[in-house]
Amino acid sequence: MSLKDRIQDDMKAAMRAKDKNRLGVIRLILAAIKQREIDERIELNETQALGVLEKMIKQRRESLAQYQNAGRADLAAQESFEIDLVQSYLPAPLSETDLETLIANAIAATGAQSLRDMGKVMALIKDQAQGRADLAAVSARVKARFGG
Repeated sequence: MSLKDRIQDDMKAAMRAKDKNRLGVIRLILAAIKQREIDERIELNETQALGVLEKMIKQRRESLAQYQNAGRADLAAQESFEIDLVQSYLPAPLSETDLETLIANAIAATGAQSLRDMGKVMALIKDQAQGRADLAAVSARVKARFGG
């Protein structure tokens, strides 16, 4: 079952259960995916849909930090709920050893020697780690490997 199908099934289940909070977040997810499909005039594959979910999580984390700084516990709780729900659609995160192996394999496969080759390494890693690891943190690790 594809990610979009799973989300749509969950939307139907939330409708049947009359769970308005969950239904609202699921509708936001589907709307974000559909908006990207319309904007780019394509049908998103799994990796691209995961990218949309990661972007949603990043936006909500930024909002959560702002709400917490402003002392708005009610809005912070809603953002936390949304983050948890969106994360439930992401695949299991990579372990530290799996991530290190993935980086080592990407460096070996591309023949990367220095920071100049980092783009090639990250392009290879991005497809395999999308939704399973924070790509900014992965980028920092790759940079550290090259002594940058």
